Amino acid sequence: QVQLVESGGGLVQAGGSLRLSCTVSRRDSSISAMGWYRQAPGKQRELVATVGRTTNTNYADSVKGRFFIARDQAWSTVYLQMTSLKPDDTAVYYCNVRTGDGVYWGQGTQVTVSS
Repeated sequence: QVQLVESGGGLVQAGGSLRLSCTVSRRDSSISAMGWYRQAPGKQRELVATVGRTTNTNYADSVKGRFFIARDQAWSTVYLQMTSLKPDDTAVYYCNVRTGDGVYWGQGTQVTVSS
């Protein structure tokens, strides 16, 4: 099985930036996509951004132009650079990896944006 370890969350003021990282526990040549989701209190988990095998990216409308996703060539780490953060971005952020064996999730990292 693949394990995901996230880091980089924290408390930041509105307008600030944070970078999240997610490291995969072992190399897996069947990984086809990596991404980030988030869940705010009382809300459903939602997609934030994904990156596929051809480095094509997909973003939620609410973060376009502010958040940027990237992965390394080895598919071992995926990053989420978050800029111009807003209080509405406050949530637990989860890393997500899709492999030939299924979909794996990280444990989540809290991001809190103060106004």
